[in-house]
Amino acid sequence: MEFRCRLGTAGGDVVEGIYVADNEARLRRELEDKGLYILAIQRAGALGLGSLALPQRRRVATREFLVFNQELATLLKAGMPLVQSLDILRRRVSNPVFKSVMDDVHERVRSGSSLSEAFESHGGMFPGVYTASLLAGEKSGSLEQVIRRYVAYVKVVSGVKRKTISALVYPVILLVLSLIVVGIIVIRVVPEFGAFYDQFGARLPLSTRIIVAVSNFAGSYFLVLMLSIAGAAFGFWAWLKSPGSRVSFDRWILRMPMLGSIAQKFSTSQAARTLATLLGGGIPLVNAIDVSARSIQNHYIARELQSAAQQVREGRALAAAMNDSGAFPDVAIKMVEVGEQTGALQEMLNSLADFYDEEIETNLGRFITIIEPALLVIMGIVIAGLLLSLYMPLFQLSNALG
Repeated sequence: MEFRCRLGTAGGDVVEGIYVADNEARLRRELEDKGLYILAIQRAGALGLGSLALPQRRRVATREFLVFNQELATLLKAGMPLVQSLDILRRRVSNPVFKSVMDDVHERVRSGSSLSEAFESHGGMFPGVYTASLLAGEKSGSLEQVIRRYVAYVKVVSGVKRKTISALVYPVILLVLSLIVVGIIVIRVVPEFGAFYDQFGARLPLSTRIIVAVSNFAGSYFLVLMLSIAGAAFGFWAWLKSPGSRVSFDRWILRMPMLGSIAQKFSTSQAARTLATLLGGGIPLVNAIDVSARSIQNHYIARELQSAAQQVREGRALAAAMNDSGAFPDVAIKMVEVGEQTGALQEMLNSLADFYDEEIETNLGRFITIIEPALLVIMGIVIAGLLLSLYMPLFQLSNALG
């Protein structure tokens, strides 16, 4: 790999250049061995415009990462040293991005860094709960158990996500197909009927005139409409990138009928399971809450959980802080309160996550049972209304001719 480096020499000069190395850690060590001071280092594969750098997007598949951790835990349990285990596993990685990362992690660990520091050096590529778990395992001397606990945690969370997405696929497909059918009728079918009725010069019913006018407008300004929709979608996406806007949007999601309750329970379940996993690894409560908040996808609940962490840091009970926020269900607050009073917070959090996972599955099933026939009825009414408005003048013409 090529790296663009800005270096300082022993004489005080600053030099820039491109250097080739297997990974960043090895390049750093080679440059430091030469007596150079590293001021900045960046992969040459990034696209730079002045001081603005747009790094290449890097991602490791969840399944591939889980397999790696399962194999790492197995090797550690067998008594193999960490550096040798990483060396074996990195040679078996086929994903070039992940292989590059593992080469760097192996080199850092071989140079004396801890495993948690090696993974944390790659920023947001790996979840904070993973690096925090590794840190806890290193401090307690139970790295293998912590890795297995993390694998079990990811499997459960991924299973809930997979069930949720699978349950929502059919309604989304049904809605999209219905919109496509309506669009074809409006864009392609209605103009033919309009041209046919213009031959007779008769006054059409109001509903037919409205549909024909909408069809003519959509046909004449189709490109403008598509660009407007794309612009609105891009504007909405840009608006969501603002932290405050994303918090407001996620808070609005929680207020939606039916779906809001499911989203709240999913975020609460994810936070509870993450917090329980970190507490089981020996992470202090305040630090565990901070990491759990960063792992939640709903930014509003994440913000409220971070606020709760600050109150816990000041000496307040977690249940009381959660109760004041108003973002968490009453059942979750009560179970956390019981866990704090009995000293079994980790067990209560796991029970809470399991309870809400079952609730999510039940609520999703109920939602799908209601939404599927509702979509069919609504789209049936819309399509029937369109066809009736198109054929009504034809019936009137037939009666007049008769």
